[in-house]
Amino acid sequence: MGAHGLPMDEKQEPEGIVLTEAQLKSRRQRSIATALALGVLVLLFFAVTLVKGPAVLVRPL
Repeated sequence: MGAHGLPMDEKQEPEGIVLTEAQLKSRRQRSIATALALGVLVLLFFAVTLVKGPAVLVRPL
């Protein structure tokens, strides 16, 4: 028996909000854009760290 008392092999309607194909495509594009922006930020921080060299660890306490 499933969670709602139905046999496991019966098809159940998905609960909650069901997105359209356009909404799913839009969500995927936003996710890719967010991942790319994060990747660029990581590369920027890495490049700045390389440019500053070991001096980045030398700072007054």
